[in-house]
Amino acid sequence: MFRKTLLSLSIAIVFFGFSSSAAERHKQVSSHPFLWENATVYFVLTDRFVNSDKSNDLAYGRQADAAALRGFMGGDLKGITAKIKDGYFSRLGVNALWLTPPVEQIHAATDEGTGKSYGFHGYWAKDFTSIDANWGTEKDLNNLIETAHRHGIRILLDVVLNHTGPVTESDPVWPADWVRTSPTCDYQSANGAMQCTLVKNLPDFLTESDQPVELPPFLIKKWKQEGRYQREVQELEAFFGRTGYPRAPRYYLIKWQTDWVRRHGIDGFRVDTVKHVEASVWKELKQEASLAFEEWKKANPNKKLSDDPFFMTAEAYNYPISDGLLFRMDGGSRINYYANGFDSMINFGFKSDANLSYEALFSRYSQYLQKELRGYSVLNYISSHDDGSPFDPTRQRTFESATKLLLSPGSAQIYYGDEIARMLNIDEAQGDAKLRSMMDWSVLQGHKPLPEIPKNSPPQVSKSYRDLLIHWQKLGQFRRAHIAVGAGVHQQISATPYIFKRHYQKDGVSDAVIAALDIEIGKALSIPIDGVFQDGEVVRDYYTGTKHIIKNGMLEMHATHSIILLGKP
Repeated sequence: MFRKTLLSLSIAIVFFGFSSSAAERHKQVSSHPFLWENATVYFVLTDRFVNSDKSNDLAYGRQADAAALRGFMGGDLKGITAKIKDGYFSRLGVNALWLTPPVEQIHAATDEGTGKSYGFHGYWAKDFTSIDANWGTEKDLNNLIETAHRHGIRILLDVVLNHTGPVTESDPVWPADWVRTSPTCDYQSANGAMQCTLVKNLPDFLTESDQPVELPPFLIKKWKQEGRYQREVQELEAFFGRTGYPRAPRYYLIKWQTDWVRRHGIDGFRVDTVKHVEASVWKELKQEASLAFEEWKKANPNKKLSDDPFFMTAEAYNYPISDGLLFRMDGGSRINYYANGFDSMINFGFKSDANLSYEALFSRYSQYLQKELRGYSVLNYISSHDDGSPFDPTRQRTFESATKLLLSPGSAQIYYGDEIARMLNIDEAQGDAKLRSMMDWSVLQGHKPLPEIPKNSPPQVSKSYRDLLIHWQKLGQFRRAHIAVGAGVHQQISATPYIFKRHYQKDGVSDAVIAALDIEIGKALSIPIDGVFQDGEVVRDYYTGTKHIIKNGMLEMHATHSIILLGKP
């Protein structure tokens, strides 16, 4: 299940340049193999990233009357596209973007006990077939995807099959043969997490049902008003005619979600609330998404990045890498989501495992991924949009966070703003809104210092927001250039100073790296190459950009930084 692709990326790479033309000029060509097992995924909450079009900040009659950080704040698809064009993600080493669901959300607000809230996050869908006007248009989405692909960046679209948005005076409940509105989940058994609502007033799709249902009346009315009812119905007729599926709720949802793949070439799904839906449904989703992706690639041979198959990663809340193949469901049952359509699982365990020493963390993860999970992967993270217990919640270990996340075996998820220490505990907000503040680009102007001295940060840096971003960029570019970082076998070379190597070899693709951490600056250092490189070979230190020649199985140097990242140029 390892995937290999040799990408020819034409990118002018600089660490902190902000020129919009830098990445577009395509003057410098570099070739990086791509593996999802080594992917660096940037998770962007669309509404909170960049506001490029203020004309769509409040669509559908929405008001600026939400509780703190619970309303729409203006971020849009055009804003993300602009940052792709100016090279922001390429400089960070990002090769995949995870987008929150862009579909049309409920129009009104609701209060779940933490204040008046709108669907700014994308998880409260009203219509799965249209783009929410607050974020732009379908043309904007297509432009974003095509721009990302031109920069060698894949797109992971966040999808929801578990629930609708809350019911409001403007947003009617779906019919009773589509959803249940009670009971709420008690988590005492598998069914107590699946055949139930996550919270009150969040209707749960009857994904277990095979009973045919008619379209909801409100959707029929809406589509007729928008002049697309006949088209939507004809497409549904064709889908059910081709597949032979019953017209049950889950198959409508699968059709609607995979249409985005068929029309725009989305490379993969990040699937929400996986443990709240029957596992077999995900295999059905994967089958249809894979078919849609192959159809898009066949129709767009000059736009596809590779012949890689469709990819899916699962959000099964609280899955840790230590569970291996079998996720521990509520009530004690075990489910293998890898056998039900998923290539990867989001690793909720990393945030606590990151407190381990470098070697304990790296060796443990390598063992998991090279043995029980071989052929699959996990997506590690230090913070996210709905995890109230992130690693380093007060942003005191920001440099260490980057080093551990981006050098750990497995794929890595950067939550928007991790790289500039965006705060995760906004006093005036409640609940998960604390984790979802607006991206503050102003901190990168000049040389603005971080508010506190980060612990375990490289001693040579002056500890500004800009220095922190550059640290993330150097690690990210090393990772992007070398698949061995995330997908290779880990082995310690030396405990003091701490030096390790990684080696990847599969299906004719080979890569190897050496890294040294917490090095004393200014002292002579002899790094044993340990068979990774050959005498006379030139290697690059990706942290400083300097090149060195291997002699007598060693690399002799004076350390100018506390981190050394060695790989072939």
